[in-house]
Amino acid sequence: QVQLVESGGGLVQAGGSLRLSCAASGSIFSISNMGWYRQAPGKQRELVAVKGSGVNINMSDSVKGRFTISRDNAKNTVYLQMNSLKPEDTGVYYCNALARQSYSDYAVRNYWGQGTQVTVSS
Repeated sequence: QVQLVESGGGLVQAGGSLRLSCAASGSIFSISNMGWYRQAPGKQRELVAVKGSGVNINMSDSVKGRFTISRDNAKNTVYLQMNSLKPEDTGVYYCNALARQSYSDYAVRNYWGQGTQVTVSS
């Protein structure tokens, strides 16, 4: 199994910054995509930013220019630096990873963290 543990959420005023971290542990052979989704109250979970093992990044237009995603592949960790936060960024932020567990297991499985709350006050 693969476990994802997020940290760094909290309460911040509009215009402020937060940095989220997510560390993957357990039986990991490789991680392809790793990143962040969020879910606001009463809304569906949506993509925030996802980074491949190389340079590819997929990012929501709503956060471009304000959020930065980065990875430390050696530590199986992904970060989300969030600047110029807006009240509409409020929600539960979930870490996500697509991972293989062993050399002999070709299955790529989808893993989720427990989520961390981000609240931006106006």
